[in-house]
Amino acid sequence: MDLYVLDENFETVKVIDVYESFIWSDRYNEAGDFELYTTALQEYWDVCQRGYYLYFQESAHLMIIEDREITSSFEDGVHLIVTGRSLESILERRVVWGQVVFEGMSVKDIIIKLLNDNIISPSDSDRKIPNFILGDFQNETEVRSMTATLDAQYTGDDLYSIIKNLCQVYGLGFKITLNESNQFVFDLYEGKDRTYGQFENPYIVFSPSQENITSSNYKDSDRTLKTVALILGEGEGYNRKFTSIQSSQEDAPTGLSRRELYVDARDISSTTEEGDIIESDEYYKMLQTRGSEKLAENVVTQVMDGEVDPYVTYEYKKDYDMGDIVQIVNELGMEMKARVSEYIYSHDESGLMYYPTFVNFTDSDTV
Repeated sequence: MDLYVLDENFETVKVIDVYESFIWSDRYNEAGDFELYTTALQEYWDVCQRGYYLYFQESAHLMIIEDREITSSFEDGVHLIVTGRSLESILERRVVWGQVVFEGMSVKDIIIKLLNDNIISPSDSDRKIPNFILGDFQNETEVRSMTATLDAQYTGDDLYSIIKNLCQVYGLGFKITLNESNQFVFDLYEGKDRTYGQFENPYIVFSPSQENITSSNYKDSDRTLKTVALILGEGEGYNRKFTSIQSSQEDAPTGLSRRELYVDARDISSTTEEGDIIESDEYYKMLQTRGSEKLAENVVTQVMDGEVDPYVTYEYKKDYDMGDIVQIVNELGMEMKARVSEYIYSHDESGLMYYPTFVNFTDSDTV
């Protein structure tokens, strides 16, 4: 499979068709990444410049070359390892410049304002990324999570972390792709439900009995699970403001089911940059938003990944896509709804292989 190296003007400078292996990973609400492993040819070293891009025809994403490494050993010889991440990672290059306060604003509008203020139309023109634009997004009436409102405050956080956390809490995906005009297009979206619990879309079922999974791994863990967050805001000692929030809307967890998490949110201030006082109720909602983001990072892990035959039963990007919710049945008959959270292309001497990752999905994952 050919890989195309593009320069900073998105012109093809090299087609790489000889290598020992490459791994390319696309993800739903995180940046993807890649690794190219090849004999250390001088021409490959010359063209795989940091800041250049890598394009792979089977993916809608574009990768940025970030790291180059030459390894040498008597047994294996000299090799070049090139790695990097997808365009979503450029959001790390901008931080919230100062303090920004959101009260009762939708997830979608929060993200749009952050991008406008810090990338698209910042007050300091040096911070602008000229070819960065907003996409059409998905129809809000179809995606309730985009219209969920919250109170939040950010000071100095990088945009990637903020947007990733919001998307993970509200079950949204985000991506940055390159259009025909060489513009970086940011989009929010949500995968389609293709499980037995709906009637709008054709069912997608992965199981050994369907012969569409040739190998699989399943992991079920609650090692890092937290169910209640204690969030401490501004102040010192006994005067420090605090609140709490639980991960479930059901009864408060007790006994061993209560797993507590401490969240330091002293950066959240009850005063705006302009000197205005934030109402107490709004301030505590901002603390709880931070707590929700941290709880979303500490959930039960139910993950299944496996090699699929892309042309047996279902074809990726035709029958199902990134972020879609599908039905999974493993060898032991365990069944679950799962979101396609990652799709890995791996090419080596064995040929091109496809590895989707499925993460457990529950109805509470949509807001």
